[in-house]
Amino acid sequence: MSRFTFDAGITPGEITPEAVYRDRRRFMTAAGTLVGASLIPDLALAAAAPANVFAGKPSRYNTTEPQNTFDQITHYNNYYEFGTDKTDPGQNAGSLKTRPWAVRVEGECLKPQTFDIDSLIKLAPMEERIYRLRCVEAWSMVIPWDGFPLSELIKQVQPTGNAKYVEFTSLADPRQMPGLAERVLDWPYTEGLRMDEAMNPLTLLTFGLYGKALPNQNGAPVRVVVPWKYGFKSAKSIVKIRLVSSQPGTAWNKSVPSEYGFYSNVNPEVDHPRWSQATERRIGEFFRRKTLMFNGYGDYVAGMYKGMDLKKYY
Repeated sequence: MSRFTFDAGITPGEITPEAVYRDRRRFMTAAGTLVGASLIPDLALAAAAPANVFAGKPSRYNTTEPQNTFDQITHYNNYYEFGTDKTDPGQNAGSLKTRPWAVRVEGECLKPQTFDIDSLIKLAPMEERIYRLRCVEAWSMVIPWDGFPLSELIKQVQPTGNAKYVEFTSLADPRQMPGLAERVLDWPYTEGLRMDEAMNPLTLLTFGLYGKALPNQNGAPVRVVVPWKYGFKSAKSIVKIRLVSSQPGTAWNKSVPSEYGFYSNVNPEVDHPRWSQATERRIGEFFRRKTLMFNGYGDYVAGMYKGMDLKKYY
C-alpha cells in the first residue's frame, strides 16, 4: 500500500478538529501508520464476520472511479466512540456487539415501530452503491456500500405532515465503546437531515460493504450514507430514528457551530475556517484532486437547495 501525505499547505493541526488534536498525538502520525495497517490484528472484522452475503444489485447511481481497497476502508476511519486516531476504530471496535440489535423509528409518524436488525435487512432489496466519500478533513475514498434507500424505511412508519426533519441517534455504550470516556463530543452522537434529503434516492440505509456485513469500525450493523455531504453527516451504529417538526441539534454542530453546519454539503467554494475545501486527498493517491460541488452528485441533489445561500447555510 502506498504511503500518502497531505500538502504542506495544510498542517496536521488543521486536519483534525481542534478539540481533538490538542489532546491527541498528531494526525499525521496516524496517517503514516496506514502503510502497515494490514499488519494490525483486526478484532473488529473478526467480530463482524457476516452470517449472510450482503451483496446487492449494481445501481445506476454508481461511480465508475476506482474503489479504495477493503484494507484502506477498514483501517482509516473516523469513529470517535472507539478513539480519535484513524487506526483506533480498527483496533478497538471488536468490543461492539451487533446482535441482538434493534432500531426504533418514532416521532411524527402514524406507525412508530421497533425493527430487529435482521428483519430490517430484509425490508427492501439490497443494492450495491459505489459512492465517493468526502471527509470534512479534506480526504476522500470511493466505497462500495450495500443497502437500500432510507426512504424505504421511512415509508414503513407513515410520516405525518409535521415530519420536516429526521434525527439519527447512534449507540453510546461505554462498556463497548472506550472512546466515550474522552468526552470529545456530547454523547450520544446525533445527526440529522431535512425530510427531502432523507427521502432522496441517494440516501442509503447501509448494512454492508464489498458484499459483506459492515465491519464494526465502519458503523455496524446499520448506518446511513449521504454521499453529497461531508462524512460526519452519515451516522453510524444507529439505534433510533426520530421524525421531527423542527431542525434537530447535531453532535458536531452543537460542539463547534462555527465550523460544522447542519447542512454540511460538500462545497469547494466554502472553506472550513481552518483549511481549504477546494481540493482533497484521495486515500491511496499522492497528488491532490479538485473537490466537486456536492461531491459530484449535483444532478441528483442541487434542486433541493435552489435559491439557498450555501455560504450561509453551510
